[in-house]
Amino acid sequence: MDLKLQRPAAACHETGAAFAPGDVIYSALIRDAGSLSRCDWSAEAWPGPPAETLAWWRNVVPEQPGSGVSLAPVDVLLDTLEALENRPEDAALRYLLALQLVRRRVLRFAEAPPTPGEEERSVETDASTPALEVLALSCRRRDCDYSIPVAAPAAEDCGAVEERLAALLWSGGEA
Repeated sequence: MDLKLQRPAAACHETGAAFAPGDVIYSALIRDAGSLSRCDWSAEAWPGPPAETLAWWRNVVPEQPGSGVSLAPVDVLLDTLEALENRPEDAALRYLLALQLVRRRVLRFAEAPPTPGEEERSVETDASTPALEVLALSCRRRDCDYSIPVAAPAAEDCGAVEERLAALLWSGGEA
């Protein structure tokens, strides 16, 4: 036999007072004309289990969903990825943000055809520095491609970059 229990009521069955997160409540399954109904009481109004009770239990009203931190919207993250393009000091943050967007399936690895004479995708800087490896990514949502230089954060910068990335991902805050 499958029982479909209703969610807790928003207010006390006896007094009509609204329940708040953290309130102790009592719930009962009551037989009523061949079916089961659920009734919820505040701890102060609980009269004990009614005569036709099949089961009863004590519970605490949970915190409201959505009252905590939420993931930043994808469009905000894409805007940030684009804004970081001309900030070389934030290359590591941009690279890690791009990887998170790949993980969330917003960006995909793109097959970029190599240009003539180019074996690998790379960005030439100048003669004294080696070429950088570049991720070729595409975004169906915005119908565009991104070239993200691979830039792992330096060991001494890992903590700061991690904090900034977490702030971006979980609130859409400033980079």
